[in-house]
Amino acid sequence: VPNLQGPRYVSPAPNGGFVVSEECGDVKVFTSSRKLLCSLSSKYGHRFGNPAGVCVDVEGSILVADEQCRTVHLFPEHGAPICLVSAGLRRPAGVACSLFGHLFVADAEENCVKIFKYCVKPP
Repeated sequence: VPNLQGPRYVSPAPNGGFVVSEECGDVKVFTSSRKLLCSLSSKYGHRFGNPAGVCVDVEGSILVADEQCRTVHLFPEHGAPICLVSAGLRRPAGVACSLFGHLFVADAEENCVKIFKYCVKPP
């Protein structure tokens, strides 16, 4: 996939596509045929500081760690972004999520992995 602006982290998506964070402050979503599906900045009107780790949960929502803003946001397929973590992170880098709603965040500043629980589907 050419023409990325400083690709950093990549994650597969359930539909066979993938998600890539870029140093320039954007996150791009690609189809299984490697065609650009969307930019999260454009689709959601969200402004990233320095997006780092990305992952996709069981519902197909994209989670993004932002090193500069020290946050983790969830971008649902439909609806507005949700800030999952807004405190307690020094430099969130990598992120991963489990099938059971656990969010793992590698905090590069504190040399640890922090684990959070979030509700994948509303009760």
